[in-house]
Amino acid sequence: MIKKYEAYKECRLEWIDNIPSNWNLLKIGRTFNNIGSGTTPKSTEKQFYENGTINWLNTGDLNDSYIYSTNKKITLKAIENNSTLRIFPAESIVIALYGATIGKLGYLKIETTTNQACCVLSNSEKVDQRFLFYYFLAVKEFIISKSYGGGQPNISQDLIKQLYIATPLISEQTQITAYLDYQTGLIDAIIEKKELLIQKLKAQRQAIINEAVTKGVTSSGVEKPNAPMKDSGIEWLGEIPEHWEVVKLKFLGESITGITYSPDDVKEDGLLVLRSSNIQNGELSLNDTVYVQKEVNQKYIVQLNDILLCSRNGSRNLIGKNIMIDQRVENQTWGAFMTVFRSEFNDFLYFFFNSDIFTALSSLFLSSTINQLTIGVLNNMQIAFPKNEEERKSIIEFLTISNKKINSSINLIEIQLEKLKSYRQSIISEAVTGKIDVRDWQPKNK
Repeated sequence: MIKKYEAYKECRLEWIDNIPSNWNLLKIGRTFNNIGSGTTPKSTEKQFYENGTINWLNTGDLNDSYIYSTNKKITLKAIENNSTLRIFPAESIVIALYGATIGKLGYLKIETTTNQACCVLSNSEKVDQRFLFYYFLAVKEFIISKSYGGGQPNISQDLIKQLYIATPLISEQTQITAYLDYQTGLIDAIIEKKELLIQKLKAQRQAIINEAVTKGVTSSGVEKPNAPMKDSGIEWLGEIPEHWEVVKLKFLGESITGITYSPDDVKEDGLLVLRSSNIQNGELSLNDTVYVQKEVNQKYIVQLNDILLCSRNGSRNLIGKNIMIDQRVENQTWGAFMTVFRSEFNDFLYFFFNSDIFTALSSLFLSSTINQLTIGVLNNMQIAFPKNEEERKSIIEFLTISNKKINSSINLIEIQLEKLKSYRQSIISEAVTGKIDVRDWQPKNK
């Protein structure tokens, strides 16, 4: 039975009201012998990277957990020619100082160098490294709240050094980390299983869509019908129902690239420009909006049932991401990196655009120099198309119901995941701030 400490005392830290009476406050800058960062060797110097064997950690490697490897390696020459590069020992703590990963943490299981966006802490006789890792996890949001700067908020090394940490004796810190390793391990195992289940559900959803848009469904709404088949004449498509056609998208509708605009056109109101950031989890999100005051042809005003696709982006993974506009919209257009496919068959084609077939074709024809799905490539994509309207309606109805069931299951599991992650965070916070006393705790298997 977990209990509280016998006595507490006031604490002057912003994120803790009080701490156990036998705990002390330690300033991080005076507690760790090694606090530092690194740099980025010149990318133009091949000798710094080719056949590199020395780990070089970037903030993208941080995962709020153990770090067993790095995505990039550097050479000994890189270290010899960059005085700010040094190798940090295993069991060090790493925190991201800025960028999209600000506040992200890692506990090193390897020796590594780092870039300049990482702060590394190691070698303390007063603080257990794992205890510090859990402590940083508990107060991460507070640390991020102290960041400064406009477009790219920063946490400085100096800020980290000025932080105080509430600590008991090393032996008690070790007991707390043992407790947290055990408890978070149990929770993480459940989280892993639920995340795997979500992956399986998503794969099932894709398999059903792929089958339905290439083979159709039976009259009872079951995929894999027993209709007579024929060779489509296309290797990747294989056999299709005998009464279906192979049709290029340009014969079913129109692909329309969005408008271009200058910074001077951007205003506080006017014409809303939809971009890739407005496509979130298969739905239209207007949290990130840009308005322009610009005259455009009515053709470039979003219409009901338009399919909006990301056709150009810095990330290949975003190409082909799409939504269908299923609600009345007014005074909205789309940007030059987006394409609208407009067709009377969009209720069926939407499922093709969300099939693995479309994803594969989009990736296949991307330029090697620029991530762009061109109008020409989109128009000339060949799909299996059921000519009969009633058959299309049956497929649409089947996939709509199937997706709704699977999405409902996924949403339920995601809610469970959020609760598990919140519970995990609360356990960590309570233990490292002394809200609970785990000195007598022992794992159940002992």
